[in-house]
Amino acid sequence: MTGPAQASAGARVPAVKDSVRSGPALCVAALLWLCLGLGAFFSGRMFLLWAFCGIGLLPVIALDAVLLVWYCRRYQGRRDLPLTCAQGEPVRALIHIQQERGGLLPAGVQFFDLYPPVMDTAAFPARLSRESLRSGAQGAGIEFDYTLIPRERGPWFFPGMEFLYTSPLCFWRLKTLCDFQSRGKTFPNFKKLTAGSALRGILEEQGFQDIRRRGQGLEFRHLREYQEGDPIKSIDWRATGRQRTSSGLWRFIVREYQEEQDQQVLCILDTGFRLRMAEFDAALSGTMLLSYTALKHGDAAAVMSFGFMERWLPPRKGLRYFSVIMNQLYDLRSSSAPSSPFSALESALAELHRRTFIILISNFREEDGVSLSWILPRIRQKHLLLLVSFREAEAERLARKTSAELFPPKQTGLPEPAGHVQPGIAGHVQPGIAGHSLSGIAGHSLSGMALESAAAFSYLVSRKRLYQTWEHQGLLTLEASTENFSSALVNRYLDLKRSGKL
Repeated sequence: MTGPAQASAGARVPAVKDSVRSGPALCVAALLWLCLGLGAFFSGRMFLLWAFCGIGLLPVIALDAVLLVWYCRRYQGRRDLPLTCAQGEPVRALIHIQQERGGLLPAGVQFFDLYPPVMDTAAFPARLSRESLRSGAQGAGIEFDYTLIPRERGPWFFPGMEFLYTSPLCFWRLKTLCDFQSRGKTFPNFKKLTAGSALRGILEEQGFQDIRRRGQGLEFRHLREYQEGDPIKSIDWRATGRQRTSSGLWRFIVREYQEEQDQQVLCILDTGFRLRMAEFDAALSGTMLLSYTALKHGDAAAVMSFGFMERWLPPRKGLRYFSVIMNQLYDLRSSSAPSSPFSALESALAELHRRTFIILISNFREEDGVSLSWILPRIRQKHLLLLVSFREAEAERLARKTSAELFPPKQTGLPEPAGHVQPGIAGHVQPGIAGHSLSGIAGHSLSGMALESAAAFSYLVSRKRLYQTWEHQGLLTLEASTENFSSALVNRYLDLKRSGKL
């Protein structure tokens, strides 16, 4: 995912902005001078010492500030890092530090690269040693490299880097901003997606080229002369009109067709409230991997999103189109915005003019059976539809709870006798009431857990019943976890290719 181009190529010429702040020595000197001032209230000699120290320190402090601002060395930085990154993959950034102005060597130099919040690193603040500063003054420059880890997809921006100089006497610190900007993009980690052994057929496995491709209609092959047995409707009368022989007879020309050799694959991605962040990341990664696989198999890939962020990428062939898909989808995000699978399918049908394998990725529930019942028969007439959902891990965990987990032996027995109640409670509550109160609280908690387990089981059963209804109607369904979503989606596509349904 990382290219040879460097993000520093489009950066602006560095512009430095300064701000002076107090240093550690100034704080210590001010504290000691205040302590002397407290002693000056009780002794005249202490007052004279306090006054002379203040008068003597002022020019020293002022001279230290003048040296720092006008006579100390300054440095500027230039950043080199890739323009594109893969989510979760370490990225090496190289900082070139050059001396901008000669002069006195500062007591210390720290710098901080203003990396974006969507990246992580533990390299800053970084302190430059005096040996490296001396070598940099000789024209060799200083190189500092560190590692960044992009945490989120989307564009990123480096506004610059900061240098913090300490004055020769450590009374002052000078912060300068080097306005050297870098921009780039973080894409989903496609390397991890294609590295799994569960993805059959992705990495040129045996049988990769043997998958039969089939479309719905026929496509024109060439014109040829009429032969006995050819249907009359295949005659091209316009071409026949130009084929009159010298004897005055017409030579009939027919149009020959062949079965379509490829297919369109459309992924429709839900960016609304139905998918949580982890589920949406898995859905986006699976969509990109499926598009790559379809393009590699010669099919035309298309992508559509609905809900919070709406995108439409028309069907195109060729692996070059995959870079377009990556650049258009890398910054997609989900939110709590409403989304309608019915409207998405209706919009898709208006854009599709030939048979298409449609993959709708969302989280379907029982009520979707009614809302989609109006449009599913229209899709089934011409297209092949796969409805994809994520497995509800939390609901499955609650539904799998056994009676022993819901009703432990300690809580299913008789209430403890009043003698076992804590003395503080027993002193204010009657023994019988205390026993009934504690058992009532435990019973209420257990009944709530049992209701949660029953509700989760009922929810899963209703989803299963909905998927079975769709399958009986001739539709395809798929339910996968976030961990193996990409492999399950691509494998389903490859299975359909092998079976001849595509």
